[in-house]
Amino acid sequence: MSKLKPRERDAIVQALRAGVVPKLGLRHIQVGRVREIEELVKDMDRISEGGAAIRFIIGEYGSGKTFFMNLIRLIALEKGMVVMFADLAPDRRIHATGGQARGLYAEMARNLSTRTKPDGGAMASVVERFVSQAHRDAEAEGQPTGAVIRQRLGHFEELTGGFDFAEVIRKYWEGHETGNEELTSAALRWLRGEYATKTDARKALGVRTIIDDANVYDHLKLMSLFVREAGYQGLLVGLDEMVNLYKLSSSQARNANYEQILRILNDVLQGSAEHLGFLLGGTPEFLMNTRRGLYSYEALQTRLAENSFARDGLVDLSGPVVRLASLTPEDLFVLLANIRAIMQDGDSVLPDAALEAFMSHCSDRIGESYFRTPRNTVTAFVNLVAVLEQNPGVEWHDLIQRIELAPDQGDDLSDLDEATGNPVAPAGPDDDQLTSFRL
Repeated sequence: MSKLKPRERDAIVQALRAGVVPKLGLRHIQVGRVREIEELVKDMDRISEGGAAIRFIIGEYGSGKTFFMNLIRLIALEKGMVVMFADLAPDRRIHATGGQARGLYAEMARNLSTRTKPDGGAMASVVERFVSQAHRDAEAEGQPTGAVIRQRLGHFEELTGGFDFAEVIRKYWEGHETGNEELTSAALRWLRGEYATKTDARKALGVRTIIDDANVYDHLKLMSLFVREAGYQGLLVGLDEMVNLYKLSSSQARNANYEQILRILNDVLQGSAEHLGFLLGGTPEFLMNTRRGLYSYEALQTRLAENSFARDGLVDLSGPVVRLASLTPEDLFVLLANIRAIMQDGDSVLPDAALEAFMSHCSDRIGESYFRTPRNTVTAFVNLVAVLEQNPGVEWHDLIQRIELAPDQGDDLSDLDEATGNPVAPAGPDDDQLTSFRL
């Protein structure tokens, strides 16, 4: 294992202890998933060559979906791609009429990352890279920079929203050239989807449109072409917590979102999108529930159905759905050994026998769930090592028997009735406080 910086070690340990994915140092704890990673790397090569890809990353709660998606994100950055990642939430979804889709785009734009700015906030540097290259080309050709920008973005004007997109980039250059920081800031605000009204955008930039609920996907396609013009390999869009669409109480709102997913899927499969990839993370319920999940939308069910030949241990990773397989006992042992090495920095007080005893205890407590959903197991192990480090007189075999574990069911669906799938009103002694309220 390569030498860890103290900042990386602290970030990894704190994140694992909280049951969340570390932002740094994923390579130090990654185990298994080799075939899945190989398939996703092929997707990135396809995107770099002008194609498109879409993958639904499906796994149980705590099975490592978010970890896997973050790992793919880091690989994409290393391959010279731009990534836009965000979690869906009640106020952020793919299709809406009340600003929720624009909110999702704005969140993705804030998180836009490149290899040199992996933590987000890279929109300005991407635009800067494009206009700087255009300026150098203009000087070499003896032309005005504005003319070169117009020429390089000329094909945008044939696309939905492309004319105003190109105009905003020209305004950015104009502000950059004249030292007008207000104009460059306004251009970046537009590109990040931060204008709520067309009037404000027109006043600041002279454009007639903004990024709104109706055109989020169109602007993702424009952004994928723009980052390519700026010298990157393509754009990877990651959307996690897709179960928030499953939880929408309105079937009309759910179907509108699923229709948007269908549009993206069709574009990718038919070759209409270029240099663009999607990773969508969700649970098996989100995919397969025929009343509220993706399978409730018939056109999606037929496109996402499993390969009927991939049974009895046979796998097919070429389709859009990637089911995260359970970790093997060997994978889990290596993972715990990696965590031990990170936490104890080579000065280990925990022998391999302790790892085996810990795994055996987990298996006795929650059965094979600890392979399918390793999050709880990892959190318990981090807590165990932390206690041993801070209490030198304590023996590990005394602590292991006191570890309490439960299967990780996830709480994202706890507010839905299992029988009907409808939201459940919160119960309690004071749940009738507003019954006599009058407006």
